[in-house]
Amino acid sequence: MLMNAPSKVSKGYRLTAATGIHRGDRMYQQDQVEVLAHPRVPGCVMAVVADGMGGKSGGRKASDQVVLTAKQLFDRYAPSIDEPTETLKQLVLESHLMIKLTAITAEEEPHSTVAAFLINPNRECEVIHAGDSRVYHFRGAEMVTRTKDHSYVQRLVEEGQITEDEANVHPQSNLLTGCLGTFQDPPLTLHHIDRLEIGDTVMACSDGLWHYFSPRELGAIVNTLPPRDASEMLVSKARQRARGGGDNLSLAIVRVELLSN
Repeated sequence: MLMNAPSKVSKGYRLTAATGIHRGDRMYQQDQVEVLAHPRVPGCVMAVVADGMGGKSGGRKASDQVVLTAKQLFDRYAPSIDEPTETLKQLVLESHLMIKLTAITAEEEPHSTVAAFLINPNRECEVIHAGDSRVYHFRGAEMVTRTKDHSYVQRLVEEGQITEDEANVHPQSNLLTGCLGTFQDPPLTLHHIDRLEIGDTVMACSDGLWHYFSPRELGAIVNTLPPRDASEMLVSKARQRARGGGDNLSLAIVRVELLSN
């Protein structure tokens, strides 16, 4: 599923967005992705990716809850009054609580990651994540930052025990140290981008996508192609590289573009 949604930021700029999602080689789709344009404020956008886990329907219930919570919170969000970081924290905490309540009434153990970002009309951008779904910030083709996974292998990388390349093929690469729906409270890891410039791209994606690409490849694709075409190419290349063993995958791309006269 792909979406192209340009919206005016201020004179001379626009935000162009696209989403991509694929079931991969799994029997069930447990990822969810959404890009939300603010219902009342032009140039205000929220993007969210949720990678659900826990049984054939448990994971989907969890990721559905994340997207539903995002829609409800963003509908009430007032950029001129509300703190975007508080809205993103609420997204994580409220989704976590609702997923835990779902587990009480069902036999599954639903969990979900979340990777979300909120862009205000002044082009400030706030990022939050829990688990191993990521948010990347590119300036042109160069990666400026990306979120650090809440995972066992990321901890090994930070301790200098393994490299990033070794982490990708580590047998415990899917072991998370933080996500939504578990007994422990989820991490509230925030990142602030002062101002998105013309040519900047922000991308949220699940591990089913980023696992198959280096930051250099991702940057080249999102910089060279419009968001819709970039989404299609990333999904297609991830599917090829999975060679029949791919996970669910999802992504949301938002790019700041110069309006043509």
